[in-house]
Amino acid sequence: MAYLPSVCPHDCPSTCALEVERLDKRTIGRIRGAKSNSYTAGVICAKVARYSERVHHPNRLLNPLIRSGGKGNSKLVETSWDEALDRVADAFKSKVKEYGSETVWPYFFAGTMGIIQRDGIQRLRHSMRYSRQAANICTELVQNGWIGGAGGPMGPDPRELAESDLIIVWGGNPVSTQVNVMTHISRARRERGAKLVVVDAYQSPTAEVADEVLLVQPGTDGAVASAVMHVLFRDGLADEAYMEKYTDNWRELREHLKDKTPLWAERISGVNARKIETLARAIGETERTYIRIGYGFARSRNGASQVHAVASIAAVGGKFKVLGGGAFWSNRIVYNWNKTVVEGLDVLDPTTRILDMSRIGPVLTFEDEVVQKGPPVTAMLIQNTNPAAVAPDTHRVIRGFQRDDLFLCVHEQFLTETAQLADVVLPATMFLEHDDIYQAGGHMHVQIHRAVIESPGQTRSNHWVIGELAKRLGAHHQGFGMTEWELIDKTLLDSGWPSADELLEKKWHDVQPSFEDSHFLNGFPTSTGKFQFCADWSRLGPIGDQLPNYPDHCQNIDVATKEKPFRMITSPARNYLNTSFTETPTSQNKEGRPTVKIHPDTAYSLSLQDGDKVRLGNEQGSVVLNVSIFPGVQTNVVVVESVWPNYAFEEGIGINALVSAEPGAPNGGAVFHDTAVWIKPA
Repeated sequence: MAYLPSVCPHDCPSTCALEVERLDKRTIGRIRGAKSNSYTAGVICAKVARYSERVHHPNRLLNPLIRSGGKGNSKLVETSWDEALDRVADAFKSKVKEYGSETVWPYFFAGTMGIIQRDGIQRLRHSMRYSRQAANICTELVQNGWIGGAGGPMGPDPRELAESDLIIVWGGNPVSTQVNVMTHISRARRERGAKLVVVDAYQSPTAEVADEVLLVQPGTDGAVASAVMHVLFRDGLADEAYMEKYTDNWRELREHLKDKTPLWAERISGVNARKIETLARAIGETERTYIRIGYGFARSRNGASQVHAVASIAAVGGKFKVLGGGAFWSNRIVYNWNKTVVEGLDVLDPTTRILDMSRIGPVLTFEDEVVQKGPPVTAMLIQNTNPAAVAPDTHRVIRGFQRDDLFLCVHEQFLTETAQLADVVLPATMFLEHDDIYQAGGHMHVQIHRAVIESPGQTRSNHWVIGELAKRLGAHHQGFGMTEWELIDKTLLDSGWPSADELLEKKWHDVQPSFEDSHFLNGFPTSTGKFQFCADWSRLGPIGDQLPNYPDHCQNIDVATKEKPFRMITSPARNYLNTSFTETPTSQNKEGRPTVKIHPDTAYSLSLQDGDKVRLGNEQGSVVLNVSIFPGVQTNVVVVESVWPNYAFEEGIGINALVSAEPGAPNGGAVFHDTAVWIKPA
């Protein structure tokens, strides 16, 4: 037995450095965090620590499957790789002959964060002029909110949390979704007596351990942030010297915020004005204030505006200038990747259309305006995602997949909801069974991984499948002829990083910029080199006119009404990660069943008791859930922690059936936490 180095591939911002117990060439034991990695620091989440449950799960897909007849009641039966791949290639060729190349839509996301295995599908797309994908389901809204103020995503070293005196986790739940953040927060609390404040729409596991919690109405964080800055200006706590040097339009911001009082924000957000005053004073009086910006409050129609407002607090307070201070969302631009060979960027045709992955439902049902202007999508290859459960507007997504004229190939590890609707299902490797390189938004390490164990059955990596399809389709690019390791080496060297062998020897490479660059003391990566209090949303997307330029509350959300009086959020369940881990027995046992968290006063008014069945619904449909009485929300807010598989719900349809596919401003993105619903007894 030996512990071998590895990297977690899953879609949280950490991509933890791992050590994997290999029992033999096909079997793993426990997984632990690498203590010598300065960010992971030996700590990983429990669901990855018990990863043997996924790798050795009896329900893993091990052989290619093809549908024995037409869609409907026909079955998926085992076949050979050659027959499966030939069927995919023949279907793609036939559809292209009838409709043109854009009728094929390769669809992927971040089931693995590995650059080779995740992004290689782009090389096939670009080589064949298939429809492109707006990969916006996760980060588009928060990214544009950050860019609107601070420019390209980077910021103070995430390890500096340990040097902070006041830490504000805004719109995130790292206890459940990014445990390493809590490692560094805990160190600051232990060694410096730092205070932790959480701003969120519900009493999350992170809020449970905080010193102070501000529970907001979903979609009103911009009002709270504006009121905080109002107090900073009003009470002389704004750093005018810093703003004069490092920001634009700060005087105009000060004028704009004059009527954005805590009482104004209380009426909008439900947060007590005194709490807003207290938070503002704490920020103003604590030099080392670090705001860790989460994803949750960005997943709203006004999410980008809210992120911009929260990031602006750090600039108004001059917090970026000190160690342990500032605001941080992601480090994604510091890696400087050259993905030309991985993604086939040298053969990309910019005239091919771009389809919105968050609107896969309307795309497949011909209701999306982009697809209405060209050929229908009649063929798809899906890797690294499960849109039949994960994407918004589930009913439309499933109706689209059920079209008789749509050919669907899914490359997967389990027979997910999406795979069950496929014409061809291909068995995929897991991260321990192939090679890759990784970055992370949440830290600063380029990491490399070599396969730890042999792959079971007939499972094959994404890279292998893309290469085999390329041969059959007549796609030509140097990347198709390279091994995983050769492609890793080429990408690293083209990006200015150590070679694959050098990186393997050192395990990871720290690319965190200097203190001066990370804290923007040499300028922000914006057009003026300064933080932009007046965001130019029109530059970032076609519906930027929906958002206010200065920090404010933006009312373009799915507002609660008499007919739909409750605002619903679908926060991540602690033991799941999207629909990954939903198949593992320990995660299933810990989560129990899907529930809707309802405030006790609301439950009383609806004559509901804990465990009762209710139906949640809106114009898109309805789902049945059991009630969980939960005081950690405002009275008109309900929480359905997700993403549960569709089959876990009584009627076989999951909570994303209620989530709209309407794009968030300014440039699209899924609005998972911006839904108004009604509640009735089931």
